[in-house]
Amino acid sequence: MAYETILYDVEENIATITLNQPDLRNPLSGDSTAELVEAMKRADEDKEIKAIILTGAGKAFSAGGNLNGFKKSFETPVPQLHKEGRKSTELFKLGATIKKPLIAAVNGPALGGGTGLVAMCHIAIASSKAKLGLTELKLGMVPYVILPWVRRAVGERKVMEMMLTAEILSADQAKEINLVHRVVEPENLMEEARKVAKTIASHSPLAVELALDAFYNTQQMDFMKSFDYLSTLRIVSFRSEDLKEGASAFLEKRAPNWKGE
Repeated sequence: MAYETILYDVEENIATITLNQPDLRNPLSGDSTAELVEAMKRADEDKEIKAIILTGAGKAFSAGGNLNGFKKSFETPVPQLHKEGRKSTELFKLGATIKKPLIAAVNGPALGGGTGLVAMCHIAIASSKAKLGLTELKLGMVPYVILPWVRRAVGERKVMEMMLTAEILSADQAKEINLVHRVVEPENLMEEARKVAKTIASHSPLAVELALDAFYNTQQMDFMKSFDYLSTLRIVSFRSEDLKEGASAFLEKRAPNWKGE
């Protein structure tokens, strides 16, 4: 499938989705958001894909919303504005339902919605040249849709400071508050992202899917009820072909041959 605002590449069971509007600093416009959703769903439904890397072309990861698009919204009818906003909502909801691990390779500035995209990913690796921040208040806006993801990543008190000050953080500062997991030199970024992706891809795809299921579905669940839910997932795991294969491979000192079943 041809895309206009992103690139989609598959190599060794790893899909790389690249925001590809470098002249505009890879904005999260209506078009790019829709294509991101389609590409992420495509990778998620492909049984051959074991992990997904998100990155940006050029010097930026994503500078967030398109300011020219915001200007057009001043005259857009409210029903249409609501419909367009649902595209962004769909993207950020997808982060909690996707069955494949998402790895952010933050190659440069990731501001506003770009920071939200980083926070949404399961693992985030940043170039030492990356900059992150919730800069919306500088424009008279609020980081509405991305707020839940950033809150989850950095905690209540820190997200409040980030939102109200609109401060831009260095990659190292972002790591200190758990917004990104690792910081590497720019020339090592994609190598490190692929290394992590390959590590995850070496695990049972069923176990990875169940791990994400367990994490997201118990997060807002009553504490005691979460044990019942996890006990059910445990039964699925214990009766799976992958667990039988994993145990056999360990005892036989060989690499497992996962079926994802």
